[in-house]
Amino acid sequence: MGEITAAVRRLCDDLVETMRASPACVGLAAPQVGVGLRAFCVDVTGHRKARSCHGTVVLVDPEVVAAGPAVAGREGCMSVPDLTGDVVRASELVIRGRTPEGDERVLQVDGFEARAFQHELDHLDGLLFLDRVTGGRLFPRKVYR
Repeated sequence: MGEITAAVRRLCDDLVETMRASPACVGLAAPQVGVGLRAFCVDVTGHRKARSCHGTVVLVDPEVVAAGPAVAGREGCMSVPDLTGDVVRASELVIRGRTPEGDERVLQVDGFEARAFQHELDHLDGLLFLDRVTGGRLFPRKVYR
C-alpha cells in the first residue's frame, strides 16, 4: 500500500464505526465496503468464544507471520448475513501489520480472535468464508434474543 495517508486513516475510522454499528459484528475489511485496500478492523471484546482479546485492532497491510494447528469452527459474515458454515482455520496466529498511525504492530492471537483475523484476511484476498466451508454444508444463522 505504501504511505498511510489521511484518506487511509479515515477509511480505518469508517471501518471501526461500521463494525460497531452492525450487531454481532467482530470484524470488517475494506473490500466489504467497496474499497480495494488491504486494511481491516477486528474487536472480539465481550464475545463468549474469545480467549485472547486485544480490543479494537486496525491493521493496514497485514500479514501472517506464523500459524498454529488448524481446527474447524462455525463462521458467519456480514456479507452473507443469513448463513453460517464450518471453516478450518489456524487456532493460533502471529500477525503483523501497520496501525493507522503507521506504526508496526505484531500480535499473538488465539481461538476466536485468531479465527476473526483470518476471516478478515480472506476478505483482503477476495475470499468469503463460503470458499472455505468444509463439506459444502451451510446452515441458517441462529438468531439470539
